Amino acid sequence: MKVLIMAGGYATRLWPITKDNPKALLPVGNRVILDYILEKAGELELDTYISTNRFFEAHFRQYAERYGVGLIVEDTLHEDEKLGTIGALKNALDELGPDDYIVIAGDNLFSFSLRDFLNSYDGRTLIAVYDVGDLELAKRYGVVVLEGERVISFQEKPAEPRSTLVSTGVYVFPRRVMERVDEYLSNGNRDSPGYFIQWLLERGEEVKAYRFSEYWYDIGSADSYLEALKTLLKESHVEEIQISPYAKIIPPVVIKRGAKILGRSMIGPYAYIGENCVIENSDISDSIIFRGTIIRNSTIWRSIIDEKCEIRNLELRKSLVGGHAKIQRGE
Repeated sequence: MKVLIMAGGYATRLWPITKDNPKALLPVGNRVILDYILEKAGELELDTYISTNRFFEAHFRQYAERYGVGLIVEDTLHEDEKLGTIGALKNALDELGPDDYIVIAGDNLFSFSLRDFLNSYDGRTLIAVYDVGDLELAKRYGVVVLEGERVISFQEKPAEPRSTLVSTGVYVFPRRVMERVDEYLSNGNRDSPGYFIQWLLERGEEVKAYRFSEYWYDIGSADSYLEALKTLLKESHVEEIQISPYAKIIPPVVIKRGAKILGRSMIGPYAYIGENCVIENSDISDSIIFRGTIIRNSTIWRSIIDEKCEIRNLELRKSLVGGHAKIQRGE
């Protein structure tokens, strides 16, 4: 059995934040998304691989070396060239060969143990499912109907969901199923794990569900990213920064090395401040500020600001600001 982490997407819904940075390497708390996944995968002591694209290959190379995992690189450089999840599975199979595979979406943050998940595997296709508790919210995902632990229906992004249980992008595909990936793609089917599960059910393949609770985040939007930050910021974390005697830090926050918190600033609760940022006379909460950004005389709430920006004399709420932007109101 092998573990395959799928990180080959271009995350266009989070552009401009992810235009030059892969979504799996976005910071959440004091680590990045991929750290959490690789830590969980490490429990299994199985051969593990990251599947990515040529454009982001260099970003992932250091993580592959740090964790001692393999790197599978699809030969794409742009969104319109991407293979998609099932295409990337085929690409990995061509390189690694058929086997049972644990497949994990690289933008997933989940609470359950992969060891517990694997212990429930009995040779049937296995999917992890989570109750989002809201039919409107369920429309965004692959919706599952169960009979006991057996999946009897799977609908990808249905207009009228039959339940609030959704697939979370963590699967075990047995070898016999992986050997059908080429058949699925060659028949012109849609390149998505949800549609692949539907296709398997229609052909008599049994699919089993592993239910879990506590938390799950699909980092597909700014809102889900910020909510994940709030859940995983367990405590205040400050690395060698300069703090004005007039400033106030309200945990939980992460403030990285080299940052300067000047004047009458208030940071937190729920804030990430990257390396070498300068925050002066500003209030920042429920927000993520990437490295090298300067914010003066501003209020930032529930926003994500990319690296090396300059924000002055502004109030930003629910905003996404791309890298190197300079935005200010008159002094």
